[in-house]
Amino acid sequence: MDASPILLVLNQAGLDTAEDIAKRFSTARIHGLAGRVPTADTQFNETIEHIQLLFQAGHPIVGFCASGILIRALAPVLSDKRKEPPVIAVSEDGSSIVPLLGGHRGANELARLLAKALGGHAAITTAGDTALGIALDAPPAGWKLANPEDAKPVMAELLSGATVLIEGPADWLKKAKLPQSDDAAITLLATDEPVDGSPTRLVFHPQKYVVGAGCARGCDPDELINLVDTYLALNGIAKGAVACVATIDLKADEVAMNALADHLDAPLRLFTAEELETQTPRLKNPSEVVYAEVKCHGVAEGAALAAVGQSGKLAVEKQKTANATCAIARSIDWVDPKTVGRARGHLSVIGIGPGKDDWRTPEATRLLSEASDVVGYSLYLDIVEKHISGKKHHNFPLGAEEDRVRFALEEAGKGKTVALISSGDAGIYAMGALVYELLDRETGNGGVSDAAKRVSVTNAPGISALQACSARIGAPLGHDFCAISLSDLLTPWEAIEKRLKAAAQGDFVIAFYNPVSKRRRTQLAAAKDILLEHRPPETPVVLGVNLGRPEETIRVTTLTALTVDEVDMLTTVLVGSSNSKAVQTGSGSPFVYTPRGYAKRIDAPKEAAEDPAQSPEDQDPASLQPTPEETI
Repeated sequence: MDASPILLVLNQAGLDTAEDIAKRFSTARIHGLAGRVPTADTQFNETIEHIQLLFQAGHPIVGFCASGILIRALAPVLSDKRKEPPVIAVSEDGSSIVPLLGGHRGANELARLLAKALGGHAAITTAGDTALGIALDAPPAGWKLANPEDAKPVMAELLSGATVLIEGPADWLKKAKLPQSDDAAITLLATDEPVDGSPTRLVFHPQKYVVGAGCARGCDPDELINLVDTYLALNGIAKGAVACVATIDLKADEVAMNALADHLDAPLRLFTAEELETQTPRLKNPSEVVYAEVKCHGVAEGAALAAVGQSGKLAVEKQKTANATCAIARSIDWVDPKTVGRARGHLSVIGIGPGKDDWRTPEATRLLSEASDVVGYSLYLDIVEKHISGKKHHNFPLGAEEDRVRFALEEAGKGKTVALISSGDAGIYAMGALVYELLDRETGNGGVSDAAKRVSVTNAPGISALQACSARIGAPLGHDFCAISLSDLLTPWEAIEKRLKAAAQGDFVIAFYNPVSKRRRTQLAAAKDILLEHRPPETPVVLGVNLGRPEETIRVTTLTALTVDEVDMLTTVLVGSSNSKAVQTGSGSPFVYTPRGYAKRIDAPKEAAEDPAQSPEDQDPASLQPTPEETI
């Protein structure tokens, strides 16, 4: 389980048991219902929504509550049991531990550990574990089930008293408590050959083969895939028997190479030229041409042999097309991809929102859980500390943005899965742009290394401070708006001033980022003077400080009353347009909005009001994409 377990506590009665478990599992964190569990690591207000958020982010959930609560919460979001995290219900006194979901993905194992720790009973209910002592849909490491969709009917037949015929070398099957007979209607077949399965035959492949591959830059993926498929078929090797695809690290970002790995459902593993050159004495087809190009005498054969080790042998010598090569090697034992070469490496650029857990997307939380290393400004790491326990932290000071991004890319270039954390949205005045700038720069001219340039990158959107501030106070961004950074550390003040004047003349609502700092005290005042030339003194201004955090404050003032001293680097400043309104409510809490112009439509002709084409309600472009039926 990559993600850290969450101990979900709904009342004080279950807290003692949860705290006992938290002491035994260092990565586990207690999430408690606000108002009832005040000492929890993280508090939440909406139980159902919080459970769904954790589940969709991939966290194993141990709920110290009635199982029905977890069932009702998760029923609407269940989709694929082969990908969903474990969910366990524990009675408040710890006497009963019931795996509800993910039994074969760690829930049963975790339930047994919890039962041992608490002195309780693990109520394992999965049929394979209780009646048969084996989970046919979850074979042990080194094996792959070719037809998982048929596991359920096979298990049903076995539980009804059917017998099986076990064929092929698979000690783990023969040692199981399965009723066997020579004339059984159900077959469990262990083979590395491409054999079709069925509802009466499960086919298990031992993952002892490695496909070594090479290709020219820009090779058509189909050319490489067809080459590999052809020689797997000619040599009677099933795709499921391939443990990994191996190649030289120069091909880490090659589209064809990654497409081949996806096609075979096998991880891509990389070797340096130096590592491949050590395999030269074992090559069947060494090439001086290849050496002149990449400094090793063979990529496909060399990578396949390096992956299976000294005891492995080539099963298929190098084969080639105009732009692709492949070779296949076989190990005497199963191949663990994690111990072979290194991974491509991945960088997740994550916007964690303004600071509130509820404002973080499930994708962002999932990517945090999947990372081995997290990189960021120390304050941002503190905000998500409960989600990154057990991971390696790399703290950088404020102002070391380029060092931070460069480090994250280079660590990913070593094959690691790295999370680079930004507040708000990483693509808005944050680390996203710098990631792509460093990837764009030439390696010898301020760019990152070749290995770092070949990592895969995911850019996860987050809720920006301007969105959070607007939502907290009403809808000041209800009409056209823009964002302007007042920091002149990287942008000349002349350029900022030009943008301020254009935005003021255009009557945009403006979100100011980096409004002031300890050393920059004049820019906000200058911006205020420019805006006052084009909009009324009573124009509402919203000041949001520490948005989404316990010390959050929201205040409404006016453009003429705005002073530099009431703003700091943690303040988001929203300046309304000439049409924006601040309304004082009876409760004393104001709201601010910018009208779209609906009032002008009150006396509009009925025909125009009923015409969707006349509606001012702009739609998200994503909602206007054709449906699958429309694209056919």
